[in-house]
Amino acid sequence: MQIIFGIIYHFIGGFASGSFYTPFKKVKGWAWESYWIAGGLFSWLIVPPLAAYLTIPNFGEIIRNTGNTTIGITFLFGLLWGIGGLTYGLGVRYLGISLGTSIILGLTMVFGSLIPSVYYNFFPAEGKDTFSMIIHSKWGLYVLAGLMVCILGIVFCGKAGTYKEKELNPAGGNARQSKDEYKFGLGLLVSIISGVLSACFNFGIESGKSMANTANELWKAAHPGQGEFLFQNNVTFVVILWGGLTTNFIWCMILNARNKTFGDYINTKTPLLSNYFFSALAGITWFLQFFFYGMGESRLGNGASSWILHMAFIILVANLWGIVLKEWKGVSKRTVTMITAGIITIVLAVLLVGYGNSIK
Repeated sequence: MQIIFGIIYHFIGGFASGSFYTPFKKVKGWAWESYWIAGGLFSWLIVPPLAAYLTIPNFGEIIRNTGNTTIGITFLFGLLWGIGGLTYGLGVRYLGISLGTSIILGLTMVFGSLIPSVYYNFFPAEGKDTFSMIIHSKWGLYVLAGLMVCILGIVFCGKAGTYKEKELNPAGGNARQSKDEYKFGLGLLVSIISGVLSACFNFGIESGKSMANTANELWKAAHPGQGEFLFQNNVTFVVILWGGLTTNFIWCMILNARNKTFGDYINTKTPLLSNYFFSALAGITWFLQFFFYGMGESRLGNGASSWILHMAFIILVANLWGIVLKEWKGVSKRTVTMITAGIITIVLAVLLVGYGNSIK
């Protein structure tokens, strides 16, 4: 049952992440940087400490009692992840939800799932899966097989994106994105940068694990015999997201100044209440991905499996949203077949990783 609940929590988190950009499409008359940071204030500043406050008694004391080196490294990974996060928004803007998310999170999945296990191969820690353990065990081989299959699914999705670019007809309106928005070359470059740096979130979880462990031990002492604390990672998220907020806030303020868009926040010619509402909804939905990721991790462990499942579910949901929002409307049967093959392949990858965890 632990495995089943872990997979369900990761699916909910993946659904939240794959869906969070959708409310932004309801924002009218604001520049990208304006609605991105408006949503980000909820994602990185308001909701994380609120979630920690509601789930972890005295979470602030845990942070204060953590060593400066641990806080600093965790914050640094948050800064780097923040660069990946803001370029994620640009990648989705230029490639669309389905293709942009597939490329970015595919790279994030590979780096985020394997690098920590390689690190623990050289610096072993109790309860951590090393790369040697993964490649020399039956369950680990299934997890790696799931990773490889998911990469294949991402290739299919990327191929569908190149087909879409060739078939795009701005005059005919066969895609929701205009030619000005859909830029495959620029979007691909931005997505690669985003995918590599976004993996730093998982590194931040690892570097700040002592805070989660403290929360876990305190909870287990107060609730003996009830297993691992479901919300232990919420305290670590607070510090990681401070870093993410710093990067995104600085960049969005620069863009506001450069593009003269500071007026967006008070422009009464736009639907201000609606814009703030949908930006907040996007931000809250974004944070829920890691709220549920933390729950899934508490059931499956923070090894390669949790990260692969989380990323695979995000890619799956984002591609489904791309279909629902008609990002692929009007393309050829060949393109539809390719994106469908990508989605089915990613589902297969999820099943492989889930099975690997079940025999661990």
